[in-house]
Amino acid sequence: MIARLAGLMRRHQPCVVLTGAGISTESGIPDFRSPTGLWAEFDPMEYATIEAFRSDPEKVWRFYAPRISMLVEAEPNPAHHALAELEGLGFVRAIVTQNIDLLHERAGSREVIEVHGSIRTSTCPHCDASHGLDRVLRMLGDRPGTAPRCESCAGLLKPDVVFFGELLPEQETERAYALARTAGLLLVVGSSLEVFPVAGLPYETLEGGGQVAIVNVGPTPVDRSAAIRIEESAAVVLPELARILRSGGGSARQRSA
Repeated sequence: MIARLAGLMRRHQPCVVLTGAGISTESGIPDFRSPTGLWAEFDPMEYATIEAFRSDPEKVWRFYAPRISMLVEAEPNPAHHALAELEGLGFVRAIVTQNIDLLHERAGSREVIEVHGSIRTSTCPHCDASHGLDRVLRMLGDRPGTAPRCESCAGLLKPDVVFFGELLPEQETERAYALARTAGLLLVVGSSLEVFPVAGLPYETLEGGGQVAIVNVGPTPVDRSAAIRIEESAAVVLPELARILRSGGGSARQRSA
């Protein structure tokens, strides 16, 4: 099956990768919607909506602070490293990710579109001052159990992640849709494709004449339309995929020259 996926990636270029929480579980980061995921234990309406943040930001920060620390301590796993290698070989044009954990960037991927934001910064809703991750972590460490405050106006900061009820960042979303429309292959990795508008990306690729491949543990709404579906961990599939494509000699760019 992985050899078939390699063949699809060779024949259908450019390839765009869409990643979800499932690619980071091997790094020790829990997913959201599985029976053992984050939302099985916590009510997302209580901690992950913009309304919850506005009504009680201190409570939301008490929930997020240890999880941000966990994301910072997590390391990219073989799936992240494999995608970075495939980008370097010219087989992956870009990665569109629903994840906020920065693991693609830390693994060496260069073209990463973060459609759900990231933990990289937090912004003050009052004066728009941006605070980097290191600074926010220092604030959380200095005052455990309290929300970090803006160093310019003392307002409570908001992490630059997309809460339920917020619009996705316009520039990143437009870029993701443009990439999907022109993709010869959209490789979905570790996403259940349940959250729109990102879940609409495979249909953009299919309508544009491209193919969709899925590597995911669990079904997705697009399975029947996919050229191939592999029910396996990304940390198993992607390194083998990179090995096959690497051993084929040259790169995608050299073969198309």
